[in-house]
Formats: sequence, C-alpha cells, structure tokens
Amino acid sequence: MEKNNENIVYWMLLNHGQWNIYMAATTKGLCFASPHNAPFEELAAWAKKRLPAYQLVEDKSVMQPYAEELIDYMEGRRKEFTMPLDLHGTPFQQSVWKALQEIPYGQTVSYSDIADRIQNPKSVRAVGAAIGANPLLITVPCHRVIGKNGNLTGFRGGLEMKKQLLALEQ
Repeated sequence: MEKNNENIVYWMLLNHGQWNIYMAATTKGLCFASPHNAPFEELAAWAKKRLPAYQLVEDKSVMQPYAEELIDYMEGRRKEFTMPLDLHGTPFQQSVWKALQEIPYGQTVSYSDIADRIQNPKSVRAVGAAIGANPLLITVPCHRVIGKNGNLTGFRGGLEMKKQLLALEQ
C-alpha cells in the first residue's frame, strides 16, 4: 500500500522547561498531546486505535508551529490556541470536547456544567468518560473541569499536572 502524507501522523517530543509532552498532528491539525512524562507508547497505542491506517513519522519541522503555541501557553504568553485541531472520537465525545474548548482561560466548570452545555444533563458519567478520552491535553482544556464540590478530580495527566496547569492560568 502506497503511503502519502494524508496517511501520516507527524510527531515530536516537546521538551520545554519542566514539560515533556508527545505531540502529534495529521495534515488537518493537532490530534494528540500526551500527559507530562508519558511514554511514547501512549501515543503509539492511541494512533493504532484511532488512526490504524496511518504511519507515525517524527518531524519537528512540521510540528514546530504547534510546539510554539504550547510553549507560549506554558510561558503565560498565550490564553487561546489558534492552531487547527483534528479530533478523532465519537459524535458524543466530539460534542464534549467542543464544550471543553469553550471554557475560558483561567476558569473552571463541573462535569454537570459540561453535561448541561451539551444539552444532555443526565450524561454526567458519560461526560466524564469522554473527558478522560480527550486526546489533546492542554489544547482541549479538560484540566478546567473539576468536581461539583470544587475538588480536583481525575485527570489523564495526573492531578499534579492538573494543579500545575490551573496554577499557570491564575
């Protein structure tokens, strides 16, 4: 089977300050950002599941514009991302991830707030599962979702990463 760049997931390890994040993009946009210090295997497993016909190719030049936006965010110079995104999930997951992208910088909401925003107030558990499946940490800001009681709740990158991202936005 012939490979063209339509079937490539470009990737790089963003190593900036304390952060080590695997990032990946298709020709359509950023599709994956790993938790801090996650192994490469997490990216490989995600790509195999979501984009099985694609080949992973390390290419820092393709990934540089995405890396620059993340670095600007990490250094407090950027509050909104303008990069194109290429999210791969179910229609329900897509609706949840879109709602996450609408949470303003520096603010937090609860899981039930997200369920209300997608006009499915009884789907709090499913919202939690969709947030847990978010492949784009930071750029699709699931770190801004907290428990109804104000407590920090689960985060694919771990609660320490969640605390650091929320502190960065204060």
